[in-house]
Amino acid sequence: MKGISKEQIKNITIAVLVIALGAVCYYFIYGSPLNLSGEQAAQRAIAYINNDLLNGRATATLNGKVVQQSGLYKINIKIGSDEFPSYVSKDGKLLFAQPPLEIKTSTSSTSTSPNKAQNNTEKPKDAAQACSSLNPSKSASPQLEAFVVSECPYGLQMQRVLAAIVQGAPQLAQNIQIKYIGEVQDGKITSMHGEEEAQENLRQICIREEQKDKYFPYISCFIQEGKSQECLKTAGVQEAALNNCMKGKGIQYAQKDFEASRKYNVTGSPTLILNGKLVDEFDFGGRSAQAVKEVICCGFDSKPSVCATELSTQQANVSFSKTYSGGASGGSSCQ
Repeated sequence: MKGISKEQIKNITIAVLVIALGAVCYYFIYGSPLNLSGEQAAQRAIAYINNDLLNGRATATLNGKVVQQSGLYKINIKIGSDEFPSYVSKDGKLLFAQPPLEIKTSTSSTSTSPNKAQNNTEKPKDAAQACSSLNPSKSASPQLEAFVVSECPYGLQMQRVLAAIVQGAPQLAQNIQIKYIGEVQDGKITSMHGEEEAQENLRQICIREEQKDKYFPYISCFIQEGKSQECLKTAGVQEAALNNCMKGKGIQYAQKDFEASRKYNVTGSPTLILNGKLVDEFDFGGRSAQAVKEVICCGFDSKPSVCATELSTQQANVSFSKTYSGGASGGSSCQ
């Protein structure tokens, strides 16, 4: 390209990669077994970046040790003289950047990233102003529909937020609907991260529909380490009934979720819909229990006293985590 040096081309390539890493979760196209070692997951990520993203225009290497954090492997990717802290899921399927992502720029320039939650504590927003701007239809019993997939780090983050709301303000449980994204093909459900996620989506749908009182106890357990069999027992789920549902009516239940997601043109996990209207939780303060509680309360025609309950303003951890906050947080989505 005339007028542009090889070094400039390389720098542009690196910048494009950085933006890509910061945007959404990358789904590895290579098949992978479950529970890779940290080194295996890291090398899979490096190979993916070099072969599929950089394609010989620059070289990414692993710098330093691989450590476990919040149910993920934390790695340092080095390209040239720059390092980019990133995360890889333990099954080697997902690669995404650590928020906040620092990119060296001149003081006169600015950068943007879809990672909206730059710190664990999001600066409080004026919920009343956000609600006025959203201007949703009002109801005596508003409904917040949260569309997720069960193994997306950011879908897990939203489920963590909603579980915290149900725990801290249980009266609002009736105003929350967690729904799932996917398709039914040849009588089987599919999901963006493969068969394992599709089956977990179906499992959660069946618990939600046929053992409603067990749904949030199960979710609250599952979001910690993803151990579905242990969580079924912990939550007291009737497994025989669950298995029957997954082999029978579960597909019909799932189809209704998928039809709703198409109605709202949902493409990312998580996506929030309040009383039929798309809402950005970051207008209300981010992915914290307090912020999403304010979203729900925005839909009431007359706010009940529970809306005065103060919940955590900490941004919830992404992915599997035994704690609500204090680890990796972020504002992206799985597409």
